[in-house]
Amino acid sequence: MQAIQRRALCAALLSSLLLFETSALHAQSYPSKNIKLVVPFGPGGPTDVAARVVSQVLQSALGQSVVIENRPGAGGATGTRSVATAEPDGYTLLIGTSATLGVVPALYKNPGYDPVSSFAPVAKISDSTTVLIVHPNFPANSIKELVAYAKANPGKLSYASAGAGNQTHLAAELLNARTGISAVHVPYKSGAEMVTAVLGEQVQMSFPDISILLPLIAEKKVKALAVTSAARHPLLPDVPTMTESGVADYVTTFWTGVIVPAGTPSDIVGKLNAAINDGLKTPAMRDTLAHFGAVPAPGSPADFGAFIASEKAKWSAIAKTSGMIAE
Repeated sequence: MQAIQRRALCAALLSSLLLFETSALHAQSYPSKNIKLVVPFGPGGPTDVAARVVSQVLQSALGQSVVIENRPGAGGATGTRSVATAEPDGYTLLIGTSATLGVVPALYKNPGYDPVSSFAPVAKISDSTTVLIVHPNFPANSIKELVAYAKANPGKLSYASAGAGNQTHLAAELLNARTGISAVHVPYKSGAEMVTAVLGEQVQMSFPDISILLPLIAEKKVKALAVTSAARHPLLPDVPTMTESGVADYVTTFWTGVIVPAGTPSDIVGKLNAAINDGLKTPAMRDTLAHFGAVPAPGSPADFGAFIASEKAKWSAIAKTSGMIAE
């Protein structure tokens, strides 16, 4: 009996050793062909820019072409699902975002993937803050004054979003929840329409991404009351954060990062992570991201994995509180 157990143990150890050696050899030869980088949105915009930054970095570091594939649909869920079920060999990568890995899984009970268990995190790329803006004619010049106005004028404060269930929608609902106000939601079809609604005073406020706001703020066509990031943005140093403005536990950003299908060998994940982090340190990559109001956010796969898990929990709580969970 002991001899049988010893043979079984030896077989198991041999199997593990062969698996380790195969994985190590795979990682050493990786990449030996083109890499596909899936963008779950159409061309243009911050997510596509992040993809092009990553593709340049990886091509330079790994010596293989990186082909970008735009697969829009269902708020980013279509392209994200395609990577969740792809072969975990390091040749199919995804640009994950706060929308696809935070908001969509929070709003839908079965989006076709789980942001934590369906993927292996590789590296966070960038953070880009949203900004609470109002028209220059609006009487409030701070979050405190906006909240006071909302409470003194029930039903008269409205906000535009880029669509029901969009991150800009949940950002405003989070403000409602944290401050006890009841700003009225007015959905639009895009971020551009959302900003136009504020410019035309059809609504009083909205939470656009900083990338489309900088010229409007500089020209005083809108007032920026607060940024939603944890710290002040370097391009808007005079605009306070929500926390500084008295809104506790309020941090939301548009972020991007690279993930791969769950089960991708850790050595390959490590190689991709190192290449991306090294690329984000270069002035050229920092300048490219800064042009769109984004800042690089390098870190380890474990750091990014913990961040994704925290985003899943945060957006799920916001969706539950606002009653926006869909089938």
